[in-house]
Amino acid sequence: MHYRRFGKTNLLLSVFSLGTMRCLSSELEARKTIQHAIALGINHLETARGYGKSEQYLGNIIKTQLDVPREQLYITTKVPPTPDADLMRQWLDESLERLQLDYLDCLAIHGINTWEHLAWVESETGCMQVLTEAVAQGRVRHLGFSTHAPLEIILATLNTDLFEFVNLHYYYFFQRHAAAIELAHNKNMGIFIISPSDKGGRLYTPPPKLEQLCHPFSPLELNYRFLLADRRITTLSVGPANPDELTVPLKVANQDEPLTAMEIEALLRLETQAKNALETDHCHQCYACLPCPENIHIPEVLRLRNLAVAYDMTDFSQYRYQMFENAGHWFAGVKGNHCTDCGDCLPRCPHELDIPALLSDTHQRLNGPPRRRLWE
Repeated sequence: MHYRRFGKTNLLLSVFSLGTMRCLSSELEARKTIQHAIALGINHLETARGYGKSEQYLGNIIKTQLDVPREQLYITTKVPPTPDADLMRQWLDESLERLQLDYLDCLAIHGINTWEHLAWVESETGCMQVLTEAVAQGRVRHLGFSTHAPLEIILATLNTDLFEFVNLHYYYFFQRHAAAIELAHNKNMGIFIISPSDKGGRLYTPPPKLEQLCHPFSPLELNYRFLLADRRITTLSVGPANPDELTVPLKVANQDEPLTAMEIEALLRLETQAKNALETDHCHQCYACLPCPENIHIPEVLRLRNLAVAYDMTDFSQYRYQMFENAGHWFAGVKGNHCTDCGDCLPRCPHELDIPALLSDTHQRLNGPPRRRLWE
């Protein structure tokens, strides 16, 4: 296991962090998973108020069932944004009580996803007042935020200079947030990548075409290496449901050198495949088509189509597409079938895509039963 400095917090974190969102089946299974992760060198454990009994399980395990001192572990929990200072104070108290801790190494505001959330944070009488007091009291040592927001909101939140670290989405198959990675790095912030195996493409169950394109590497390994080779990034989330699910990710826990020639060649094959398979229907993710009058997240809809057509990543694309209209601000926007063919987006697309036709095609390919976020 390799370790990296978590930005201005100066914490030395393992390059993989244990996310406990899926450690929900039982406290026994959670204990086995956490103990195994620590034995393999993971020193950063992350949970959240919203993750079912995760805080409670983790608190019991830290208190009585670990072979390492508390001081050798870094514990992060997350609480939602709120304009109510008293409510934030209550939530912080409850999290510390469930975790059975006197202090948190890191606390993140969980999901600054909208401009309204950011306004709550910036308010002089809102939740940040409570969290600043908690830092002064030693109950919280470092403050950060997690986000599923559009890039513009992420950049604005980073520019408040209120936080020491950020949890965000960024993967080989989703590089929209590259500017946020760069800004956070320039501000000396810790950078924590959310769910690179699942949200990064469900790469633990890749389609045969994607496996062939990535050979001799697995798609999961190649995505991990894409991220670990970037020295601006501190740590990647791994969220196992049981100890066995740690085996594959941690095979690359000591491989954080620059990309090799063979790895670069595999990534170039992926680029070539997308270009050849999508031809003139290739959405280049410039976001010039937004805003959409019907609130369709056109670039994300078409990104999912790109993945399904180019790499046969239909399972992943359906999984994400079916979350539109079912996950609120965590996955904003509506499905492609809401397109009214108004043509508003057409003159703004630099590649002259027939966006209404592509939205309709995507809906036919990917629509299915509604999906919700895991903890719901």
